[in-house]
Amino acid sequence: MDMSDPASSRRDFLAGRALRDEIVVVGQTAGDAILESAGEPRREPTSGATVRLATAAMATDFAVIFNEALPDDPRQALRWASEALDLVHLLEDQMSVYRPHTELSQLNRVAASRPVQVEERLFELLCLARDVSLETEGCFDPTSGQLIALWRQCRKEVRLPTEAEITERLALVGMRHVLFEPDCSIAFDRGSVELNLGSIGKGYALDRAAEILLEHDLTEWLLQGGHSSVIARGGHNCLPGWPVGLRNPLLPQRRLGTILLCDQALATSGTAVQHFRFEGKRYGHIIDPRIGWPSENLLSVTVLAPTAAEADALSTAFFVGGVELAERYCSNHRSVSALLIPPPVGGQRLEPINIGVPEESLFWNDDTVPRP
Repeated sequence: MDMSDPASSRRDFLAGRALRDEIVVVGQTAGDAILESAGEPRREPTSGATVRLATAAMATDFAVIFNEALPDDPRQALRWASEALDLVHLLEDQMSVYRPHTELSQLNRVAASRPVQVEERLFELLCLARDVSLETEGCFDPTSGQLIALWRQCRKEVRLPTEAEITERLALVGMRHVLFEPDCSIAFDRGSVELNLGSIGKGYALDRAAEILLEHDLTEWLLQGGHSSVIARGGHNCLPGWPVGLRNPLLPQRRLGTILLCDQALATSGTAVQHFRFEGKRYGHIIDPRIGWPSENLLSVTVLAPTAAEADALSTAFFVGGVELAERYCSNHRSVSALLIPPPVGGQRLEPINIGVPEESLFWNDDTVPRP
């Protein structure tokens, strides 16, 4: 797919020529591995046949998932879904820090020497990231890319960072270094500061893709970004929502339970998959930007929020900040709820901490979770 010409790529897709995209009809699944059929008890919601369009972007798979019974004009619905996926690629080409030509990469290179005016929607996203960082006391921080890069380098070299390296990188972390101007300009107050939207960008891409579906009155669908971020509208398989599976953080190949998601976004943060061991100790990939070391207090955090960008950022913040921060934030933001899973006290019996998720939408189906 040539992202320089979205209209052409949609035509190619609908003509069967977009080889890296796919459209499939599947039974008993609604969104790859995160949506699965469910079993007893409490007659868990089961997923039915769906139509799924997918593309690879942001180092993962993005998908638009419809009920098998498409709207009156199925071809038009697929066209808008294809356009939504095209937009994800365009946003990656704006926000990625791993491509030197992107708007965010150019901002990082120049903003310490002079203010840089950025596209309005990107400015709004950076403002949201700033606000979430402030409201979570720095547990989410989009300037922590230097720390992440340090730990990635150390993982390759099979070592831990030195205290001097941590101290050097911490001096570059903090939204206090980022200056916001009314004309959508961004400046840094010192050199080597970087913005990295890795913990919010995927959710933002889902929100922007969802706008296209909503603009064209598509009312029943699920958008998926990898196995950790989803946003859902309407119902599925005669249910008042979409059944979204939760991974067991101790046994990632098993499903812990199911959330029935409707008109909300969901994001999960955890270190079950991404981690490394050094001298017998396990280090996760989620870094506490306040101290420069991996956070170890929780196994996983799932957040439900009005937008996928919020859910993405807050799942990271709550993973770092823990139960107290999550409870305080959710009490002040009634539209946000969370499930936090701490390490088991003994054995593998998990006891999730539910902060505001309606019990009627939760279905635990793993024997490692105590039944209510």
